[in-house]
Amino acid sequence: MLDKWDKRFYDLAAYIADWSKDPSTKVGAVIVDPKNKRIVSTGFNGFPFGVEDTAERLENREVKYEMVVHAETNALVFAGPNAAGCTLYVTPLPPCARCAVVIIQAGIARVVSPKPDMSKEPWATQSRISEQMFNEAGVAIEYVD
Repeated sequence: MLDKWDKRFYDLAAYIADWSKDPSTKVGAVIVDPKNKRIVSTGFNGFPFGVEDTAERLENREVKYEMVVHAETNALVFAGPNAAGCTLYVTPLPPCARCAVVIIQAGIARVVSPKPDMSKEPWATQSRISEQMFNEAGVAIEYVD
């Protein structure tokens, strides 16, 4: 159950997701220092700085998937070492396995995300791998319905 601060930051991640130019999936992330309730960083999914986000690229999934930086990674890159010990809020998808790797390496202590849809691949496999790594690394994961 999210408290009022968790809800605020989770809702902010949803708002930030709308900044993405991705026509099919808009993801937002917010990194927060839980002690001071201060935002450390934000991110949304998109192409790297200086790379053109043309409609042609965004609408071609094979190309887009190779070029896009996920919201969690964007937020972590901008947070740098300040991410250690923080909570990461991400929506509307839970972190993929590749993002889980970066989340763990950055020292995030807790992740708040939507409950994964285990009926769809590749999301079910990605979510199982992420959850296993989070558990092994001691990163708390809290799912929102």
